[in-house]
Amino acid sequence: MIFPSRARMFARKSIERLVVEAEGGSRLRRELGARALVFLGTGATIGAGIYVLAGKAAREDAGPALMLSFILAAIGCAFAALCFSELASMVPVSGSVYTYAYATLGELPAWGVGWLLILEYSVSAAAVAQGWSSYFNELLKSATGFSIDPRLLSAPWDFDYATSGFVAVEAKRRLVDGTMISSSAWLNLPAFIITAIVTAVIVRGIRESARFNGAILILNFLIIALVVCLGVFAIDPRNWRPFFHPERGWGGVASGASYIFFAYVGFDATATYAEEARNPRRDVPIGIIGSLIICTLIYVVMTGVLTGMVPSSRIDVDAPFAAAFRAHGLNRASSLIAVGVLAATTNVVLVGILSQARIFLAMARDGLLPSSIFGAIHPKTQIPLRSTLLIGLFVGAAAALAPLGLLAKLVDIGVLFLFVVVCVVVWILRIAQPEARRSFRTPFLPVVATCGILINGYLMFSLDVRLWIGLGVWLAIGFLIYLAGAARRSESV
Repeated sequence: MIFPSRARMFARKSIERLVVEAEGGSRLRRELGARALVFLGTGATIGAGIYVLAGKAAREDAGPALMLSFILAAIGCAFAALCFSELASMVPVSGSVYTYAYATLGELPAWGVGWLLILEYSVSAAAVAQGWSSYFNELLKSATGFSIDPRLLSAPWDFDYATSGFVAVEAKRRLVDGTMISSSAWLNLPAFIITAIVTAVIVRGIRESARFNGAILILNFLIIALVVCLGVFAIDPRNWRPFFHPERGWGGVASGASYIFFAYVGFDATATYAEEARNPRRDVPIGIIGSLIICTLIYVVMTGVLTGMVPSSRIDVDAPFAAAFRAHGLNRASSLIAVGVLAATTNVVLVGILSQARIFLAMARDGLLPSSIFGAIHPKTQIPLRSTLLIGLFVGAAAALAPLGLLAKLVDIGVLFLFVVVCVVVWILRIAQPEARRSFRTPFLPVVATCGILINGYLMFSLDVRLWIGLGVWLAIGFLIYLAGAARRSESV
């Protein structure tokens, strides 16, 4: 373990050098247009969140005014999105927030940002794959009557928050004679399989990955459209009165926004594809802002349908949309919703692995990760093949065997922290390098950046103190890894 000097830990790279390094040697293939980037950002964002989070937030926090909660959360994201867009137009390379931090804050802060991005992409993808497994089993059971062995549907252990320790997971299964027995869980096999399938798609190339994402996203759009169309005929306007939660009022709108913020995580992934965009200085900002707008419209419409179908006080917290349709005699709609969840979560896993490989590529170029593994570009597909395979294996193994509940809870606070960093960085660069080329300029920058810092900071401070402790522990582990090896490999000057 080495302790680098303060000058080295905060050494920065110029934007010009970052761009030159990305364009030299083996390069990623520029295949993506504005539409593909919008689809990738939307696919990363629309996961199972809207199908699950909306129920609890509407019933316990905001009532029908949850529509305003989604808009409020979107406004907080929009400030960060505008800052992201300017930075992406200035630094069209794969590292996203990591690279922006390296150019302004230095090597050690950039390493911390890269370490946090593992939560947003790899850990989040693994946790979503576990959720995919549950929905797949339920859909399989309702369609065929066949159910997967429960021992193959869960990681063998979990984290117990009450005792702050790990416990073995017991899987209940029915024998042929009808007797119920409990035995230890083995692994989450469907989660591993879907991760393997997605990884196999990604290694074929960025064009194939974008096409796969687009096809799955269109399927999800069609399902959402059907859900909305069916639900509209079951709306009773009286369910929207009172509009605000009778006990929480406007405060419920704010707390609801904090709770459903997770539904917006992912739109920023578009910035990681800057090196694969045909016109990154124009198309990446379009991808970031366009995907945020599309997701917000979908969330508001779906929330309006849900709260119009069922009084907020009677919304089912666990399966809000499926229960709402069953209450109106539309039992088959629950299967449709399950297909929508599977489609949405498949894209989240794909974009998570895809984006993580690009982040690691940027870190490998800076010497913070082994370049022979994470910086190697395949000559035919022009993607970081070794890195992608290794990340796919890690995500699959974590989804199959690891208790991810604790780490998954850190995703929200980690992403909010990254949004604050982006708002700070764009302000620094506007002051330090006013002459730098910017195809997109954040409007009313001091105001926008300040609002982004305040809103996302407020959402951070509204989270449980245990998440702050977890964030500190996660960053401390990352710092030790930096001292143990990353700093020694660093190419900072």
